[in-house]
Amino acid sequence: QVQLVESGGGLVQAGGSLRLSCAASGRTFSWYPMGWFRQAPGKDREFVAAIDRNGGTYYAQSLKGRFTISRDNGKNTIYLQMHTLKPEDTAVYYCAADIRRMVGLSTRRDEYDYWGQGTQVTVSS
Repeated sequence: QVQLVESGGGLVQAGGSLRLSCAASGRTFSWYPMGWFRQAPGKDREFVAAIDRNGGTYYAQSLKGRFTISRDNGKNTIYLQMHTLKPEDTAVYYCAADIRRMVGLSTRRDEYDYWGQGTQVTVSS
């Protein structure tokens, strides 16, 4: 079992920055890849970024350059640093754990086994 708790969401003006955190507990955190997804009202949950057990990262192409994913295995936490936020970034952001994957990472939400409850990010214009 893995428990994931996101934090750091909130209301920010367009052009601003936020850093989301996701604290994990329950299994050896450093063993598995982690991802961030987001879901805007009326839309499907979409991939944002992922980080593998060795720190390798991958981003949704449309977000690359503005978002940065990182992990601190000592704190069992991953982060999503978001810059130059736009109103279209408004969504609930979820972190997820892919505990079955030994190598690499996935962008597919159905390959992630555990999810947090989400944190709301609202970007005003």
